[in-house]
Amino acid sequence: MRHPATSRPTYEVAVREQAALGEGPTWDPATGRLLWVDILSSRIHTYDPASGRRTVTATEQHVGAVKPRAGGGLVVNLRDGIGLYGPNGAPFRWLVHAPAPGRRGNDAAVAPDGSLWAGTMRYDEAPGGGSLTRIAPDGTTTEQLPDVAVSNGTGWSPDGRLMYYIDSPTRRIDVLDHTAGRALNRRPFVRIEEGAGFPDGLTVDADGCVWVALWDGAAVRRYTPDGTLDRVVALPVRRPTACAFGGPGLRDLYVTTARTGLTRPHPLAGSLLVVPAAGQGLTGTPFAG
Repeated sequence: MRHPATSRPTYEVAVREQAALGEGPTWDPATGRLLWVDILSSRIHTYDPASGRRTVTATEQHVGAVKPRAGGGLVVNLRDGIGLYGPNGAPFRWLVHAPAPGRRGNDAAVAPDGSLWAGTMRYDEAPGGGSLTRIAPDGTTTEQLPDVAVSNGTGWSPDGRLMYYIDSPTRRIDVLDHTAGRALNRRPFVRIEEGAGFPDGLTVDADGCVWVALWDGAAVRRYTPDGTLDRVVALPVRRPTACAFGGPGLRDLYVTTARTGLTRPHPLAGSLLVVPAAGQGLTGTPFAG
């Protein structure tokens, strides 16, 4: 039986921070920056690895995810819906405003066709309280997966025909057939064993392998397209939340982390970590709206 390779501490600290719930790293090729959020502190972070320059922007609500827009600016998955920031300081506006008591936006991803797939969850993480919804560039919404608990990692295979998805309490990464703006035939791709943490955010690399951050698992794992575990990146923090490729050539794996709920968090909990030359990422698609 072949055992997966486990890396020794090859990570570096990209941004030393004490984010309560760092999440959703996304590389923006147009600006050469990494975008990420601190959900519970209502902040959008940017980081330019070439210069080391970073910015922090406050939002008026808890922000589950931030993604670049095709024409410049940002799209954000907020507590009460989907919002847009225009380029060059243009004012914020709502694209979809649909508040629901006790619910907030969580992770989100942009599909190959430029649509946004945005997840929601209840603050109490009640089963069935969240969903995954496709948002077209004009703001038209189509619910894809109702009745989930904690809608998290979403990503597509290199050819766009498969979609991977995580509802964290299930301890599964699921896979669905993706066609014509719909995700169908949901089935398990990988099950995370008891004691290894909960699957949170994910990214798909150029080889079609799925990388997943394990909340309470202190690691990021890579699974091959047939579901075989072939790499484990051990981390010092208990709660890595999500991962994404960025930097020159999209070869560095960035990992967001959290410190919320921990009585004695590691000093790096809440920081943005990076594993240099971890693999080969895919060029992301900006939101077309």
